[in-house]
Amino acid sequence: VPQLGPQLPPRLAQQPWHLLYSTGRDGFSLRTLYRSGARPDSPALLLIRDTEAQAFGAFSATAIRSSSGFYGTGETFLFSFCPELKVFRWTGRNDFFVNGDVNLLMVGGGSGRFGLWLDADLHHGGSQPCETFDNETLSQREEFCIQDLEMWGLA
Repeated sequence: VPQLGPQLPPRLAQQPWHLLYSTGRDGFSLRTLYRSGARPDSPALLLIRDTEAQAFGAFSATAIRSSSGFYGTGETFLFSFCPELKVFRWTGRNDFFVNGDVNLLMVGGGSGRFGLWLDADLHHGGSQPCETFDNETLSQREEFCIQDLEMWGLA
């Protein structure tokens, strides 16, 4: 979280963050992650470590929630710590920021590809270059197994 501070929108840079959800504490469940969300207007930071020790994730300017379509703003971004911090910001080509239901959470998209996706049990996910963020694959492989996942929100 401290490394990502300078990448956040300036209005959030000095705000206190707290852990809303952790697979180590709360188990592996997308439904539980949604229930753990903060206020609807509160931003969220998803931090993921896969079984190959790669760290990456997403920032959403709005709470991560179940929805019937894409939501979010151009402040949303993807990032990877592979090996140093890389941030992938909105390209303006589409507004496929965040979309989730009980089976899948997606961040970024276009042409059938998702910048980041997570399955319902939070055991598997994937990352592909997408039009929303013009990102690189966030993990070493396009599909990965999740070792740890955390969601942080504003205190």
